[in-house]
Amino acid sequence: MTKLIEDTLEYVLIDLFKELGYDYAFAPDFTMVDDDGGDYERISTDEVILTKRLKRKLMEINPEVGEEQIDEAIKKLSNPESVKLIDNNRAFHKYVTDGISIPYHEDGETKTAIINLFDFKDISNNDWLVANQFTVTEAKEKRRPDVIVFVNGLPLAVIELKNPSDEKATMFDAFTQLQNYKNFIPNLFNYNEILIASDGYSATAGSLTADWERFMPWKTVNGEKDPKGMIQLEVLIRGMFDKERFLDIIRNFIVFEVSDDKIIKKMAGYHQYHAVNKALSRTVEATSEKGDKRIGVVWHTQGSGKSLSMVFYSGKVVQKLELSNPTLVVLTDRNDLDEQLFGNFSLCSDLLRQKPVQATSRAHLRELLNVASGGIVFTTIQKFFPKEDEDSHPELSPRRNIIVMADEAHRSQYDFIDGFARHMRDALPGAAFIGFTGTPIETSDKVTTSVFGSYIDIYDMEDAVNDGATVRIYYEARLAKIDFDEVEKPKVDPEFEQVTEDQEKFEKQKLQAKWTALEALVGATSRLELVAKDIVEHFEDRLSAMDGKAMVVCMSRRICVELYNEIAKLRPDWHDEDDKQGFIKIIMSGSASDKEEWQPHIRTKQQREELANRFKKPDTDFKLVIVRDMWLTGFDAPCMHTMYVDKPMGGHNLMQAIARVNRVFKDKPGGLVVDYIGIADDLKNAMRNYTASGGKGKSHHDKDEAAAYMMEKFEQVIDLMHDFDYEAILHSKEKERLDGIYEAMEYVLSIDRKMDFIKMVTELSRAFALAVPAPQTVEVRDYLALFQEIKAAIIKNTITPEKKSPDELNTALKQLVSKAVTANGVVDVFGAAGLDKPEISILSDEFLAEVKEYPYKNLAVEMLAKLLADEIKIKLKRNVVKSRSFIERLEESMKNYQNRSIEAAMVIQHLIDLAKEMRKEAERGNDLGLSDDEIAFYDALLTENAAFGERLLKEMGDELKVVAVELVQAVKKNVTIDWTKRDAVKAKLRVIVKRILRKYGYPPEASDKATQTVLEQAAALCEEWAEC
Repeated sequence: MTKLIEDTLEYVLIDLFKELGYDYAFAPDFTMVDDDGGDYERISTDEVILTKRLKRKLMEINPEVGEEQIDEAIKKLSNPESVKLIDNNRAFHKYVTDGISIPYHEDGETKTAIINLFDFKDISNNDWLVANQFTVTEAKEKRRPDVIVFVNGLPLAVIELKNPSDEKATMFDAFTQLQNYKNFIPNLFNYNEILIASDGYSATAGSLTADWERFMPWKTVNGEKDPKGMIQLEVLIRGMFDKERFLDIIRNFIVFEVSDDKIIKKMAGYHQYHAVNKALSRTVEATSEKGDKRIGVVWHTQGSGKSLSMVFYSGKVVQKLELSNPTLVVLTDRNDLDEQLFGNFSLCSDLLRQKPVQATSRAHLRELLNVASGGIVFTTIQKFFPKEDEDSHPELSPRRNIIVMADEAHRSQYDFIDGFARHMRDALPGAAFIGFTGTPIETSDKVTTSVFGSYIDIYDMEDAVNDGATVRIYYEARLAKIDFDEVEKPKVDPEFEQVTEDQEKFEKQKLQAKWTALEALVGATSRLELVAKDIVEHFEDRLSAMDGKAMVVCMSRRICVELYNEIAKLRPDWHDEDDKQGFIKIIMSGSASDKEEWQPHIRTKQQREELANRFKKPDTDFKLVIVRDMWLTGFDAPCMHTMYVDKPMGGHNLMQAIARVNRVFKDKPGGLVVDYIGIADDLKNAMRNYTASGGKGKSHHDKDEAAAYMMEKFEQVIDLMHDFDYEAILHSKEKERLDGIYEAMEYVLSIDRKMDFIKMVTELSRAFALAVPAPQTVEVRDYLALFQEIKAAIIKNTITPEKKSPDELNTALKQLVSKAVTANGVVDVFGAAGLDKPEISILSDEFLAEVKEYPYKNLAVEMLAKLLADEIKIKLKRNVVKSRSFIERLEESMKNYQNRSIEAAMVIQHLIDLAKEMRKEAERGNDLGLSDDEIAFYDALLTENAAFGERLLKEMGDELKVVAVELVQAVKKNVTIDWTKRDAVKAKLRVIVKRILRKYGYPPEASDKATQTVLEQAAALCEEWAEC
């Protein structure tokens, strides 16, 4: 069997695209290198748009538009206005969905031509191309992504592949490479819609701004679950790049959310894409003359993007011709949920092609719905209420193209028989109903099914966790049992559970006895003192291992306030009257008539919104929030990892509440629900309904599972270190500990397990953070602190790949401090080894001699290589040619060392020789009488090859130095801010450079290469030149 390598994989992938009907081109074949008069797709590697293809297709797709306007549109596409990549990408996406507006004059009038970039109606009327080895040059950088997908000459997708036969070449490497491309060749990504990372078997897709944790698999081709006989990469390509689906995704399933001056580009997951399209088909059927007005229910588990699915659905519905400009009524049962969902929709108004409107009153709602067509209206169900002089709600519209979209469609929420929903049906008798829910409809709830219809799509907890869309939730029972017999414990019925803060005054009258009895027991001062103490200690333990936020859920506003006071007694510095400061806050509603001691915690809607934004930001000191029922549904704070429950809950309310901690965030290993009230039986009952409805997976996992997983990861690290006496280091004094750490580093390097050790310690750190404060973490803590120190020392003092692991790159985990020692930061291996760490730029003979005699050869290799790599980055980065040369030689030496093809001692000698050459290089400019800038340009003129360089020096001699000096002066004078992104400036500089080269008789056959290298060199120096 042929070994599958990266190049082979490219062609396997290209064959897949060919099967889907794409043309194929080998990019070097259509890029002009020499001006030989050939008909090339692009003139140079600076160009990322295939302009000839683009112009040809735009003229075919827009036959009514003149060539002059087409050229203007291409010019607008080719010259983005912003220096920010995401701004350019957002502007391009607007062109994709709405076309490009080009004003022109005709017959004395100013008119506007709309140029569409794609033919969305006739898919075959577009140009489909897949290309590999597409080199892109920008500024001083040259990069070559593996595969690029062009539609009508526009590079819409970039695919990065890693060698499937190399266990060290991972999908994360491919992701990191894509991020590097964005930094070094951003022009290519002005037009990007989809990024793909693959290791040849697995594959994930993400948007331009997606973090690693948001690169997700695409697990279906046509909507079926788990297609058989295909690897993940093939499923993704066939599932996303089918021509019709690809254009559907980029047109209807991408949004840009703008908030706090930050733009986030989001793309639908496979479950959202197929659910929305199924819902759209059902909508057309249900709203037809023969339709039954029941569209159905989309059950997508909490945290999997339900709100975004509602946005995508709305975006497609408003465009559907068969629905004749429908009106959408987005329905919730509470004001705070209405606010949250309205906020989500408002962020996506580009996709919706209109701004949603929120009904502020019953009168305003009637006004908004009394229209002929169109509109997206947000309201709570309570606003469908007759006036005092009305027996029933008057009919507002008989139209069948009104769609009521209910969030969390449950009978208990909306009371579809006798309550508000009946008034809504009176107002809108022709409306069709669709429900979106994060929890299943109860099997006994036949009424809700009769209103909405059957399930359209199910994406359950198991699906979400397996896809990485959510994290697992763990459950821990704590102290503070209520002091009465369980048999006598008042049962909290569903009616009681639904009491919200806004309803409390009215509902308390009929529930007063039950409420008072239970609330008094739960809120007893002696009990709250215990709960407060336990929460403080527990959360501090949690924060010692992982940064993040927590929520405490109480059963009444009184208890919220009194628990806050008890916590503030224990930790006075957590309290602050200023909302912009403080570790802990209460979020609850109220009025001026409430008790005086409650008033500091009662805020306006805007104040609550400001606190919500502060809580969602992971780097603020607002870490702990106490709530009664606000923020328990529809509130997303991904950095929150712990929920303390001290309130009776059940059914879908409980499932929705605990899902607040299941959001993906950096390397958060899972969420934790801590139970103070006894919700275990309620969780079991909720799960019975969940599985009866067809759901897979578990709502929660016992905390013991987390501790067992941590011990498993601990044993893996212990096994790796089994031949090394780490116990001797554990309780040693500081000097002996430092000595032991560099001995541990030498051991890890000598068995060639550096990257394994880093990965294992990272995994153990995550497992530890999940298990804290289980008793087993006490046993593991000091060992983990030591292993983290060794890992940090290895990363600091040796060369690790430029990419970091996902956890290193984006971590919430904390470095533990061993209780056995005082923390003194990362180990300085040089000091511990008795070496005087040199200034990087010196690398004296004395230091090199010491390194050569150093007894730990593997550590010596890694330390010296790290120093040299830093030297190249810092000292030689200004000289593109020499920097490239030294990097290649260093990488070659380290490759030989890592392959164990030469002994460590020989590698040390190679590195010492390289260090001496680098030291000489620093003096070469002085010897030639050239400045650092001039020597860099001088080297750029010698780069054709070694033989060419020798011949050129013989022919031109000192005149070559004159050329270098003149080039520096001329280029420096003509560069401007952002010149590397301006084609006109680059073209002018090319002319200037070539003119100078001709003036001094530089060999014409090498002129193009020298010009390109000179411009790369100019880009490297631009930041330091005052004119830039």
